Amino acid sequence: MAELTPLLPWQQALWSKQMAARSRLHHAILLHGRRGSGKLEFARTLAKALLCETPTVENLPCGKCVACNWFEQGSHPDFRQISPESASQAELDDKSGEKKSSKFINVAEVRELKEFVMLSTHRNGSRVVLIHPAESMNTQAANALLKTLEEPSPNTFFILVSHQTQHLLATIRSRCQKVGMPLPDKEQAGLWLRQQGVAAPEMILSQAGYMPFEALRLSDEAYQQRRRGLLDQLSRPLDMNPLAVAENLKDENLTWILDWLQKWTYDLIASRLSGRIQFQADYAQTLQVLAKTASLAKLLSFQRELISLQRVVNHPLNPQLLLEQLFLDYIRLEWNR
Repeated sequence: MAELTPLLPWQQALWSKQMAARSRLHHAILLHGRRGSGKLEFARTLAKALLCETPTVENLPCGKCVACNWFEQGSHPDFRQISPESASQAELDDKSGEKKSSKFINVAEVRELKEFVMLSTHRNGSRVVLIHPAESMNTQAANALLKTLEEPSPNTFFILVSHQTQHLLATIRSRCQKVGMPLPDKEQAGLWLRQQGVAAPEMILSQAGYMPFEALRLSDEAYQQRRRGLLDQLSRPLDMNPLAVAENLKDENLTWILDWLQKWTYDLIASRLSGRIQFQADYAQTLQVLAKTASLAKLLSFQRELISLQRVVNHPLNPQLLLEQLFLDYIRLEWNR
C-alpha cells in the first residue's frame, strides 16, 4: 500500500486558509466532520507543522528536522495525543480473547495535561495537544479540559477532532475555533484509494458512505470475506436458517454485524421507494429483486429495531440470543409479497 501523503488533496485549500494566518492561529481548534473524511490525518499534519523547526513555504512540516523526526517516532516531548485506549479503527483480531480497552478518555489522562502545559518546551517552540475523538471524553474529563482551555499557556495549541460535536460540552465548543473538514468528491476519493492500492474503490466507497478513510479500512480482504459471508445468507431469506447463522456468528464483531444489517435493510427500503442502492453496490441486483418481495411496513419496523440496538450493541447480555432474534425477525419480513 502506498505511503499516505502529508496533506490530502481535498484538504489543501483549507490548509492554505488556516496557515495564511499562522501567527494568529487560535489556541484551541475543533476539527469536525464525518467519520472517515481524514480529520485525524489533517490534525496530525497540523500538529507536526506547529512543532516543525523549518517548515516549508506552504507551512507544511519539513519532515527532516529534529522535531519532525521526534514526531514521526512518537517521542516528541512537546506533543501529547490523547485517545481512548481502544483503537479508532476496528481491529480484525478483536475477538482474540484479550481484555477489551476503554472506549472513553478518562479524567486522569486530561488532568496530566495541566502539568504538561506548564513546563518549558524542549526546543523553545510550540507545545501541542491532540485529542481524538474529543466526544469520547467522559464528563469529568471534559470539565478538566475546560479549565485548561480557559487559561491557555503561551505557545500551546489544542487540536480537538470530533465526529459528533453535539456530544461535546457547549462550553468547550465555545472556546474553540470550529473548522469544518471538507469532503472529497467521488473522483478524488476513488483516485486516492487507487493510490493506496485499493482495487475496486467505487464498490468500497459505496459501503463507506463515500468516506475515503472508512473505505480504506473496509477494503481489508478478511473484513470483506466476513461481510460477504453474512450478505450471502441475507440474499436467500427463504432458505436461511437463523439459528445456524447466529451460531456461526456468535463470536463475530457485533458492531460489524449490526452495521451490515442496517445498511442492507436501508438499501432494501431505498430500492423499494426510489430504486436506488446506497451502500451495497456489489449486491445491487439481488437487493432490487428482494425489495419487491418484502413487506415495506415490516422492513421499516426492522430498521427501527436495528437502530434501537445501537444503544446496547457493545454490552449484549447474550450475543447469540440477540443474533437469533434478529435473524428470526429478518426471515419473517413476508418475503413472498
